[in-house]
Amino acid sequence: MTDHNSLLPINPNSPFILVDGSSYLFRAFHAMPPLSNSKGQATGAIFGVINMLGKLIEQYQPEKMAVIFDAKGPTFRHEMYSEYKAHRPPMPDELRTQIKPIHEIVKALGLPLIVIEGVEADDVMGTLAHQATLAKHDTLISTGDKDMAQLVDEHVTLINTMNDTLMTPEAVVEKFGVRPDQIIDYLALMGDSSDNIPGIPKCGPKTAVKWLNAHGNIDNLIANADMIGGKIGENLRNNLEQLELSRQLTTIRLDCDLPVNLNSIQRTPPDLEKLQELFSEYELRNWLNTVMKGEAPFTKKSGAKAHSQTLQKKGSENTFSTQQTEPNETIPAGETPAKTDYETVFTEDAFSQWLEKIQNAKLFAIDTETTSLNSMQAEVVGICLAVATEDGNQACYIPVAHDYEGAPEQLNRNDVLAKLKPILENPNVFKCGQNLKYDWHVLKNYDIEMQGMAFDTMLESYCLNSVATRHNMDDLALNYLNYRTTHFEEIAGKGKKQLTFNQIEIEKAAHYAAEDADITLRLHQAIWPQLEAEPRLGQLFQNIEMPLMPVLAKIERNGVLLDTDMLAVQSKKISEKLGQLEQEAYAIAGEKFNLNSSKQLQTILFENLDLPVIKKTPKGAPSTAEPVLVQLAEDGHEMPNLILEYRSLAKLKSTYTDSLPKQIHPETGRVHTSYQQAVASTGRLSSTEPNLQNIPIRSEEGRKIRQAFIARPGYKLLAADYSQIELRIMAHLSGDEGLLNAFSQGKDIHQATAAEIFDMPLDEVTTEQRRSAKAVNFGLIYGMSAFGLAKQLNVGRNEAQEYINLYFSRYPGVLDYMESTKANAKEHGFVETLMGRRLYLPDINARNGQLRQYAERTAINAPMQGTAADIIKTAMVNIGDWLDQTTLDIQMLMQVHDELVFEVAESDLESAKTDIKRLMESALELKVPLIVEMGTGDNWDQAH
Repeated sequence: MTDHNSLLPINPNSPFILVDGSSYLFRAFHAMPPLSNSKGQATGAIFGVINMLGKLIEQYQPEKMAVIFDAKGPTFRHEMYSEYKAHRPPMPDELRTQIKPIHEIVKALGLPLIVIEGVEADDVMGTLAHQATLAKHDTLISTGDKDMAQLVDEHVTLINTMNDTLMTPEAVVEKFGVRPDQIIDYLALMGDSSDNIPGIPKCGPKTAVKWLNAHGNIDNLIANADMIGGKIGENLRNNLEQLELSRQLTTIRLDCDLPVNLNSIQRTPPDLEKLQELFSEYELRNWLNTVMKGEAPFTKKSGAKAHSQTLQKKGSENTFSTQQTEPNETIPAGETPAKTDYETVFTEDAFSQWLEKIQNAKLFAIDTETTSLNSMQAEVVGICLAVATEDGNQACYIPVAHDYEGAPEQLNRNDVLAKLKPILENPNVFKCGQNLKYDWHVLKNYDIEMQGMAFDTMLESYCLNSVATRHNMDDLALNYLNYRTTHFEEIAGKGKKQLTFNQIEIEKAAHYAAEDADITLRLHQAIWPQLEAEPRLGQLFQNIEMPLMPVLAKIERNGVLLDTDMLAVQSKKISEKLGQLEQEAYAIAGEKFNLNSSKQLQTILFENLDLPVIKKTPKGAPSTAEPVLVQLAEDGHEMPNLILEYRSLAKLKSTYTDSLPKQIHPETGRVHTSYQQAVASTGRLSSTEPNLQNIPIRSEEGRKIRQAFIARPGYKLLAADYSQIELRIMAHLSGDEGLLNAFSQGKDIHQATAAEIFDMPLDEVTTEQRRSAKAVNFGLIYGMSAFGLAKQLNVGRNEAQEYINLYFSRYPGVLDYMESTKANAKEHGFVETLMGRRLYLPDINARNGQLRQYAERTAINAPMQGTAADIIKTAMVNIGDWLDQTTLDIQMLMQVHDELVFEVAESDLESAKTDIKRLMESALELKVPLIVEMGTGDNWDQAH
């Protein structure tokens, strides 16, 4: 059994590489000359495959890399369609004889070799890549197979080692003319003669792209099949029934039940003795010379630390095959982990024993099972508890409100909660949970305010490494414990027929529920020692993230009042404005058209109005993307500007004016957002349902939406906003004398910057010069290039570069900071905030220039953005403590970027402003003063 406490999170600086061995095999066989050794054994494919693998190893030095080959025999696709791959010719003997040597060399190189009976290599790679994506880890798939393009997204990239090209989402569009999420339908429409997958007769790439660009997907195409003219339309209508089959055949599975998973795949040191034997036998002399010197082949000579020092298995043990080896040690769902007792509590005696256990435990885990994901409306169905003992963990489920027909008698919910209340509210009895904020709200619904919340495993994982994995329990269990939890769908079903927890039979629910508490405790036992080993990360968790959680819970509970009448008026006005814009567009175009249709807009803009084509789509059509419309609008063309305004208003209407009133809580009459602590990699909070952080502030319509956020009678809204906090942090981090002096003397930093780079007195700086300086100030902290600055300022690239050069000449400390930060990031693989928060940068040493430059920009900005997040979080913790003690009538309502919003009784307003300003400005001592600007009003817009 795997030691769950010994598993480490994935190293974010090392890519997870999957190699399509079958693709390598055929490509090498056809690309290489007919090489052979002195015994007549064919070696061309052997050399080609190992050479391509070597390039990958040498370039990326991955810790996690596997080579996947197809196994012999049929797969589920053959069962689905007997003619699948029926016309493929048999493998040439010359190639077949090279498979075993390739497998042996792969294993001897220390690379896991995966061959799984009944599962195609594509599906193995799809499933493993999906596991990595769930863990927020980037995957690189080396293949020449176009079908794999469907897997490409922000976390999955394809690499072609034949020509060293990367396939990103943008590259997929450029190559195929459709997005990665449309590739399955693209392949299904065309069919595949090599795999004998039926498609639509005469439907080639151009037709498939045309249809998918017009209709989005096959389902919409089928719905509009009668509109397709000509013979091709007839072919489509005559073959609709086989389209779904084709789609299933071309879909790569992401959920295969595999004997391996993300954690079990690990590169190991090469077996040099075995490699010497194999390279000698197949006369691969260059590599033979290397290993005879006692050196591992494909070792990076410089610039990267050797990962092999931490690996322990021999290469020959790294084969996972259902034909050859036993499954790995991942615990299946539904199987109880070792040394854990799960108990279902039905009696008062058993409940009393558990009350005593948690009362006396140094720490216990708690989880609530409820009727809803909406924590403020959820009702308790059961309580899950877990404690650690000398004999291992113990866990239980206490059902209290399962109400399906035939449900057994359970303990009374009110009695159970009443007896738990003193323990849950005792700050000296420490609790552990996974996303405890949810349980805090649920218990608060029953007048229990949980205290003593010492550990939250979601936040522990987030502090340890914000980008290594997603921080939900299922992914954490797989990542840290090598354990697959029982998923809710397995006991509740899916879709419209999914049961709520109270409807699930206790026999099914009990294990799932007790497992939640048990695995939470195990996760804490696995993650906390790693945080303790990194003191700054441990302090980040204990001093900021954990104490912030109850503060956020109270903010969410407070909610904010909305003027729904004002929103209704605004929604109506936007509708009228959208109608006006449509009519104006029709008048300019000389005809009616669908403003939301890219194809129709192309015709109007570039054919009817003869506007210049700024950019083309991969298939040569004029682009109507937002950057193109912005450029056309800047050039003075009326229609693009109108379309941009139309799109902006339509989004405001659907996202805010129409939807906000629907999100008002039926009992409180307020909107209660949810703040996510463990999402943004830099430490920033995010806001959902509704998202309060995306309401625009610069547009008139956005400000009117903010005007609908109001204070109740007798109260005012108070907004407190850090002024230019990231620039102040830049001054502190860089230590640049010019910036430090400007902030310390209270100068307008943009005006001061303009005076420096234009070499003129402060009072002579023009508005336009200040605007340029502001763009430089903010652009540089986000790593903006001269090209980006030129575009923003609408000047030439040389002029923009001159601004940057002047800036650095006046503020040389900033340039020094940027260069040293990039260098440190390249050496360590991460950057840190002033309070010790880390952001790992997997691509900081990438050979791909675009990936590396993005990582470098992130390295420069993350310490500033992350420190700003740490500062406002610290302020919120301090204000939360103050609110618990003050007699002032005040509530904290919202956190939006660098701003906090409060509802304050009018009589307490001045006192509140004084205390809040003091607490926010003293959150962290910098070399320059932190400044908080404050405003008050009857609504948020007035206060801001």
